Amino acid sequence: MKKAVLTLAIIFALFSCAKQDNAQSSGYLAKVGSTKITQADLDKLYQSLPDYAQQIYQGEQGKEKILEELINKEILFQEAVKKGMDKNPDFTKKMEEYKKVTLAQELLEKEIISSAKVTEQDARDFYEKNKTQFSSISQLKASHILVKTEEEANKVLARLKKGEKFETIAKAVSTDKASAANGGNLGFFSKGQMVPEFEKAVASLKKGEISGPVKTQYGYHIIKMTDMKEGPVIEFDKVKDIIMQKLSGDKQKEAFEKYMAELKKAHKVEINKDALSKNAPQTAPQSAPQFPVEQPAPSTEAPKK
Repeated sequence: MKKAVLTLAIIFALFSCAKQDNAQSSGYLAKVGSTKITQADLDKLYQSLPDYAQQIYQGEQGKEKILEELINKEILFQEAVKKGMDKNPDFTKKMEEYKKVTLAQELLEKEIISSAKVTEQDARDFYEKNKTQFSSISQLKASHILVKTEEEANKVLARLKKGEKFETIAKAVSTDKASAANGGNLGFFSKGQMVPEFEKAVASLKKGEISGPVKTQYGYHIIKMTDMKEGPVIEFDKVKDIIMQKLSGDKQKEAFEKYMAELKKAHKVEINKDALSKNAPQTAPQSAPQFPVEQPAPSTEAPKK
């Protein structure tokens, strides 16, 4: 297979050279009316294709298909102009919007993106200072209060917000009697030991936070993440690209905010707050917030499974 692809690549290269010579002598590969389609046009379209598509369009037949696409595009363009569609107000508006977006992107590329370069050393420095962020979590520890309905779960949340202890409420109302006897403590568990909805909720919590109602096949859980066991630190080479992307994004964000602050001083901006408030979109109801709770004392009991 590799040999066939290589052969096609060679054929394409030879064909390309031959076509370039012809294009230089004739000046174009095809004409639609008075518009010429050149080798440069064909090469530009070919180079814009993803790698797998370039393999499909290798060789003489592939080049002819690309040329046919260019001819079709030019025919459609000329027909649209003939019908006066380029004068259509909607089209003009779209072109103006495209112009704004394209010029804004060009400006950002020149002023911000190109200057927000990140080196491998930058990434390594960040890695060394933040190694704890690259430790895999091997186990999580959580407590929960299990009830039958969402209404009951919300009542539990209300009691917690008023200051009642998680362990006390768990012993009083949790339908999971095994964990309720221990104040809702489930002990440490690894990935795959709990139902997916429960694991996902625990993983989203920081140590000392509780969740809103989490529905599983067993009912509604109020979950408190109490501890975690960290695994080994991931090697730098495995996270280097991720770190560089993060640092580059941070630099671009910082540069963008600074640049925009400077531009806003030079450009007069006026916001009609009255009109804005009248047309404000309706906000969706928010889910129950997570909030920190009192940390439990270290357990001396063996983890419950």
